[in-house]
Amino acid sequence: MKARPPVETPRGFIAEWATTIVLLLFGTTTLAQAFVIPTGSMENTLLVGDHVLVDRLAYAPADSVSSRLLPYTEPKRGDIFVFRYPLDIRKTYVKRVMGLPGDRIHLVDKVVYLNGHPLTEPYVIHKRSFSDAFVDNFPGSGAPPPGLRPEALAMLHDDVQNGELVVPDGFIFAMGDNRDDSDDSRLWGLVPRANVVGKPLLIYWSYAASTDELSDPGVNIAHLIDIAIHFPVKTRWSRTLQFVHSYPVQ
Repeated sequence: MKARPPVETPRGFIAEWATTIVLLLFGTTTLAQAFVIPTGSMENTLLVGDHVLVDRLAYAPADSVSSRLLPYTEPKRGDIFVFRYPLDIRKTYVKRVMGLPGDRIHLVDKVVYLNGHPLTEPYVIHKRSFSDAFVDNFPGSGAPPPGLRPEALAMLHDDVQNGELVVPDGFIFAMGDNRDDSDDSRLWGLVPRANVVGKPLLIYWSYAASTDELSDPGVNIAHLIDIAIHFPVKTRWSRTLQFVHSYPVQ
């Protein structure tokens, strides 16, 4: 029986809250940044309406002098991370790190194989009862589906060897935990290391809202009214002030 990979050992309670308090008191967009989760691609780890505090100090800026001076780390497999969407850097996405440079990845009937072995992923959910020929058997051996983004086509052309995607230097392969409803690296390509923003640290508030309400780029008056009226009953109190922990992918 294959041993289950250990759950990431969390930092001590005092250390976690000390870090959070420092970021809240002194954080700017340089140290910490608040984001709201607008889609369900990371369910059930992160839900639509989760408001998260992102630690921008978690990862070293690529090729920077400060990476040698401050206690940064590199992204690790299994980390939940925030990044600028490669196809439009004005947008910010959150996914899970599934592959780092040199890793070999492929899927068979929704099961992810990393460097030759299948992964046990307790955080993943599947909502479809059927299998998709491309995303559930990525990268596949047949023709890619119509309408696939050019960046994904380039990835399939340049980085697939013997039926597996080999993550190139300077890039990350990212996937959502809600595998059947996640717009991720399978569909738009790899995340440049330089696009990494940070790591979600804390769900400081969680409110039951729809994607349409949270995706409005302007001020959504109807949403504000909804909060004013339903704040006590639509706030997910059990999720509020909960830390976001990664799970090691090995």
